[in-house]
Amino acid sequence: MNIYLVIILTILIGGYLLSLLVEGLNIRAAGPRLPDEFVGYYDPEKYKKSQEYLRENTSFNLIHSGLITLLLVAAILTGFFNWIDGFVRSFNFALISTGLLFALIVFLIIEIINLPFSIYHTFGLEQKYGFNRTTPKIFITDKIKGLIIGIILGAIILSFLFWFFDKFKTWGWVFCWLALTLLELFLLFIWPRFIMPLFNKFEPVEEGELREKIKTYANRENFKIQGIYKMDASKRSTKSNAFFAGFGKFKRIVLFDTLIENHSPDEIVSILAHEVGHYKKKHILEMISISFITNGFMFYLLSLFITNPGLFRAFKMDNISVYAGLFFFGFLYTPINSVFSVFVNQFSRKNEKEADFFAVKSSQLGSQFIKALKKLSVKNLSNLTPHPVKVLLSYSHPPVLERIKYIRHVSRGTIR
Repeated sequence: MNIYLVIILTILIGGYLLSLLVEGLNIRAAGPRLPDEFVGYYDPEKYKKSQEYLRENTSFNLIHSGLITLLLVAAILTGFFNWIDGFVRSFNFALISTGLLFALIVFLIIEIINLPFSIYHTFGLEQKYGFNRTTPKIFITDKIKGLIIGIILGAIILSFLFWFFDKFKTWGWVFCWLALTLLELFLLFIWPRFIMPLFNKFEPVEEGELREKIKTYANRENFKIQGIYKMDASKRSTKSNAFFAGFGKFKRIVLFDTLIENHSPDEIVSILAHEVGHYKKKHILEMISISFITNGFMFYLLSLFITNPGLFRAFKMDNISVYAGLFFFGFLYTPINSVFSVFVNQFSRKNEKEADFFAVKSSQLGSQFIKALKKLSVKNLSNLTPHPVKVLLSYSHPPVLERIKYIRHVSRGTIR
């Protein structure tokens, strides 16, 4: 049997079995007893509802990923990708056009498979637990806009990759690496200004206590921002959040309207102080650097396998091509990426603690920060007691109880 086929099937099936194990542990860790820290925030019925949400969400995700795994295994074993390749080659297009057509067909098939799951998640699961505010019209227009943007960006990126690997052979991976890095940096600037407004309205936060407190804090920390905006997140969901968009002098603060509705100005300032901490501690640059290094490693490995005959035989392909090799390599890279993710998440959790430390020290709003985290957790029905293995593999932030304990120690001065 083809060794690459064995490896790929092991990755697909083994990965799904691992997720079954981890999610099972995570559900069992969610005991019925409300943690003392949240007494007075969660009533017994709502806490029970949060655990039901966790179980249903987990089951939904496992069913979804199980179906995708099953379909991928079937597609590989039946030579489905070779059929797609034969179809796109029948038009006798040039390499890039043929590759883009191959990618488009695969992309659309995946979108069609995912569509009923997306509909159920939005109008079934999220609706059941009171989160959904998306109308069918918004859902459809979001999908259409997302498809158009995905196809355009995907076509640009893939065209460069196909051309560089075909033109420069041995050193093509270096040019692909650099080109993708430049594109990612470019998107950091254009995404908040041109892409995000296609989906949401961004209006300046009106004059008042909140705006003044944010400006006072930002000025005190010498944190230059282009503007403070409110985003109409409530038209899709009741969940709350806040974030910084842009980079450098183009930074802008974005607050969900649901956050403004449910939190005091001091609580919002404490949340934003955490985000400022990421910039002050240069966490953004660190994560960009990690992405740059891991992308380089990925492209180097890709150069070793992109036209590997054994890999193509595993997929029952009649012809070897750069575009199909790029897609097939993703299966081999999955476990490597998972290992990287564990370390990146661990690094991210460390950064989150540093940002929490900065937020408490710079804003002197530790108690308000704790209150904000509790209200966010209750509002979003967050899992308060995730299993340590789930945290290790998936969490980019420390669990909320761990964060609250740490923030309290920082506020008391027991951690410096």
